[in-house]
Amino acid sequence: MKLLFATTAAAQETTNVVLEGSEEPVEKTLSVWELIMNSGAGGQIIILALFLLSVVAIYIFIERYLTISKASKEDQNFMNNIRDYIHDGKLDAAKALCQNNNTPISRLIEKGISRVGRPLNDIAAAIENEGKLETYQLEKNLATLATISGAAPMIGFLGTVIGMIVAFHKMATAGGQIDVELLSTGIYTAMTTTVAGLVVGILAYMGYNILVANVEKVVYKMEAKTTEFLDLLHEPA
Repeated sequence: MKLLFATTAAAQETTNVVLEGSEEPVEKTLSVWELIMNSGAGGQIIILALFLLSVVAIYIFIERYLTISKASKEDQNFMNNIRDYIHDGKLDAAKALCQNNNTPISRLIEKGISRVGRPLNDIAAAIENEGKLETYQLEKNLATLATISGAAPMIGFLGTVIGMIVAFHKMATAGGQIDVELLSTGIYTAMTTTVAGLVVGILAYMGYNILVANVEKVVYKMEAKTTEFLDLLHEPA
């Protein structure tokens, strides 16, 4: 009886020890900053380059978006006032109105007013040349944004290749002692740079297309108002 009691107590004590010593597995997560820090020097340099590109892309998008939005605004009575001034022979007043509006459309009309009295082809050519200059100003830095959208993923893939080189180099020099921790730096470099490059590239590409669409709207308005102005010159006084 004493032997049975001792055996039961020992088993209970062993069970308590096991229960006390057992711990539930804790899920380990990594923040973005930890991923960057674990990507090695090569990965950190590429991440820094992509960060700088993202800053440039954001600046270009905001600056161009505000500029294009301002250029797209127009006074609904602008062309009616221009028509009245031209019919009354008040060309100086029409020019002053264009200068006060200070938009791409008003500058085109001002260029045309300054050529009134010459052949219609000369007026149309002057407006067309001014329109090219205005379009160039609207598209300023869009090529840079397009370059970033294409270059960022390529820079990210460069980091992927560097990470794989680092991983295989460590495998080659480790001999038979290969584990996941040994390869972690190269894998972190490959993954973080790829993700960063794709994120920057996608955002820059979307921003570029939004700006191009807005520029096309402004150009369409410029062409429509130019045609309206040229038709105005044919109207009888």
